[in-house]
Amino acid sequence: MRKPIENNRASIKTSMSRNLSNPTAAYAPPKKVATGPRDPIAVGDRDAAVNRAAGHNYFLLDRFEAGVSLHGTEVKSIREGKANLKDAYGLLKDGEAFLLNAHIGAFSHGNLMNHDSVRTRKLLLHREEIRKLEIKTNQKGFTLIPTRLYFRKGRVKCELALAKGKQDWDKRETERRKTADREAKEAIARSRKK
Repeated sequence: MRKPIENNRASIKTSMSRNLSNPTAAYAPPKKVATGPRDPIAVGDRDAAVNRAAGHNYFLLDRFEAGVSLHGTEVKSIREGKANLKDAYGLLKDGEAFLLNAHIGAFSHGNLMNHDSVRTRKLLLHREEIRKLEIKTNQKGFTLIPTRLYFRKGRVKCELALAKGKQDWDKRETERRKTADREAKEAIARSRKK
């Protein structure tokens, strides 16, 4: 025969009160684990991957921030710094944006279910941003180039730039301008030291 519900509750209360009579048994503060400083890539202080060749090969006009649809092992590999955007580019198709040729190396502690290094990944943009990008990329000479991968609030973000290709003389002119600026800064620094 079952005991009435009230009696069961009373027995639970008394057993709980017995356990709570010793406060150290009921609550043990969490042990502090000595950890070093957090990884700057994982925290978002430093970029996970930067496409340095993009600034050399293209005029970078408008920039957009896009989320990236990734597998778990891909995120872990990006945290390890195994991402490369050198040959990557963006593609707009059927109202969606995709990232092609972005290389994300295999996760070091992965298993047989590790991700494919160079797979097409979906970019997460607002509908209005996609519409603006479709209009601009339909013009001759414009393309989408990813310039960097970084973390924001624990999520991987990709910075896309609307880009126009540089000719060889444009690249030489850019190099001349950089060299002239660097020499001017060095001359100013030398004059201040005297």
